[in-house]
Amino acid sequence: MPSALRKAVVVGTGGIARSHARALRALGDRVEIVAAIDVDHDRADAFAQEWAVPRTAADLAEVLADTDVDLVHVCTPPSVHVPLAEQALAAGANVVVEKPVALSLAETDRLLTAEEASAGSVAVVSQHRFGSGVQRLRSIVEDSSLGRPLVATCLTQWYRPDAYFEVPWRGTFAVEGGGPTMGHGIHQMDVLLSVLGPWAEVSAMASRGSRPTETEEVSVATVRFPGGALASVVNSVVSVRETTVMRFDLEFASVELTHLYGYGDDDFLVTAAPGHEDDVEKAWAREPQGVRSSHEAQFRAVLDALDEGAAPPVSLGAARDTLELVAAIYRSAFTGAPVRRGEIGADDPFAAAMDGGGAVWR
Repeated sequence: MPSALRKAVVVGTGGIARSHARALRALGDRVEIVAAIDVDHDRADAFAQEWAVPRTAADLAEVLADTDVDLVHVCTPPSVHVPLAEQALAAGANVVVEKPVALSLAETDRLLTAEEASAGSVAVVSQHRFGSGVQRLRSIVEDSSLGRPLVATCLTQWYRPDAYFEVPWRGTFAVEGGGPTMGHGIHQMDVLLSVLGPWAEVSAMASRGSRPTETEEVSVATVRFPGGALASVVNSVVSVRETTVMRFDLEFASVELTHLYGYGDDDFLVTAAPGHEDDVEKAWAREPQGVRSSHEAQFRAVLDALDEGAAPPVSLGAARDTLELVAAIYRSAFTGAPVRRGEIGADDPFAAAMDGGGAVWR
């Protein structure tokens, strides 16, 4: 049986906060938003009015000091994710933080230390893991029912005009953490790793020049996995016909997913190798079915985990694995050398910042 109604606060009431509020409202018999927190008072008030939130504040510490909070949803620009999450953990609350969880591997490791010392835990928003199609695909790869993976494609080809970068924190390594590799394609790369497991080596290139941004506009990478599979990864904000495409070629089937910002079961195309039609039909008919990728799907899993006394998904450790691939893509692109998993140590400049202290085009 579900436990008592959970109390949640939303920190940062910009655009992505509405996705959180919408999802939490859909789960309203299990969780309620008790406070909206933002340094912009007018924005917090507007959010509170829209979502019937009873309290606003400019400071998370103020709310944590006098309210028993179960969940702190961090929806701010990435540069303050870690300090806000640390505040929540220090108060014993659980944290749900948007991607990217931190600006760097070093910051992520700092947050892991804070999590270890807290009764709370950190779940990183990775909503595309929770659609039923990706969950089925993950189980098919895990049990090798359609053979081992051979080739994968991971394309985040989106479009952002110059006006997008007029928001002061966008297009910077110091506040946003990076360009489309860090802020856009990270969701698809997270799915790639959730399906294929840990990566082994990456070689990458990056470019810029048509947008008012100090970060890359495009990155292209080749990723090798321990079992021999290779993946092609493209991250872009200059692609006029926007699309998100993931394809996994297994020994006995190809599984393709095409969507933009969210998918359902109908967005998958599954093609069987000759002679394996029955195997593919049986594998793709397994549960779960009918669940779209969404914040709601992940937040339901978060609440389920809390009710069971378990750590909510997706763990900070799992998010770090994805962030390590991001850091390796930047390191390879800016140094011209391949990067192996685990190679970016604590004293590496690319552990401290995704541009390694200075992008090559500066």
